Amino acid sequence: MNEHYKTKIYSFLFSLIILFIYNTGAYSKEIIELGEWNPVKLNELIDLSNQLKTPQKKIDIISERFLSTPYAENTLIGDIDTDEIFTINLKGMDCFTYIDYVVALNLSKNFKDFKKQLREIRYRPGEVSFTNRNHFFSDWIVFNSDKLNDVTETIGKDKIKKKTKTLNKMNDNTVYLPGIPIVKREIKYIPTERIDGSVLDSLKSGDYIGIYTDKPGLDVSHTGIIIKKDDKTYIRHASSRARNMKVVDEELLSYLSHAPGIVVYRTK
Repeated sequence: MNEHYKTKIYSFLFSLIILFIYNTGAYSKEIIELGEWNPVKLNELIDLSNQLKTPQKKIDIISERFLSTPYAENTLIGDIDTDEIFTINLKGMDCFTYIDYVVALNLSKNFKDFKKQLREIRYRPGEVSFTNRNHFFSDWIVFNSDKLNDVTETIGKDKIKKKTKTLNKMNDNTVYLPGIPIVKREIKYIPTERIDGSVLDSLKSGDYIGIYTDKPGLDVSHTGIIIKKDDKTYIRHASSRARNMKVVDEELLSYLSHAPGIVVYRTK
């Protein structure tokens, strides 16, 4: 047998053994569900993306590989009464875990590094616990400022609006997430009605966007990735709409027709 294929087969078998160990509890603080993926395939994707010259192209190619992945809620384990377990679930994802995985893969050198990067993106300061988890989109900028920039004002210029939100606090003074502090934070966003040609031209493939919400206690209601193709601008996202229920591309302006606006972050 060709040595190249032998190596691949051995690597694949080793990966299965490692995943078996994870799933049988030897590493009780990790749950790894890769679905059709395995560490070898993820290493190949990371190697391919690292040959590309710009972060925009890297993020495009990585995020594209997860198109049609089923939408799934509540794939992370942990709350104020339940120990947090570090989880990778590529079989199904919601809008936030989807971009979590894309950001981490974009920053990674291999599968082992992917796990490290994901911990640092999802938790502060890379320490797995429910209270350390970045629950809000704007947490990314506060706690991952070495990896991402808020470019909303750079793109929107004088079109932006600013709103001070009291995150995690609802109108009746209850909280969305028990055990998570209430925090005031200024959110900059570009109102949908002000998104014109100049704004669209300033958006780049690979930009991470949050759909701004007027609801008290929240900064955004949804997240996705900007993709430019065929002279059009799309949002690539894990969609919970009944007609989708998977990772899809949709034209941005059409998607935003009933949304207040967007917040835009860009990888450094």
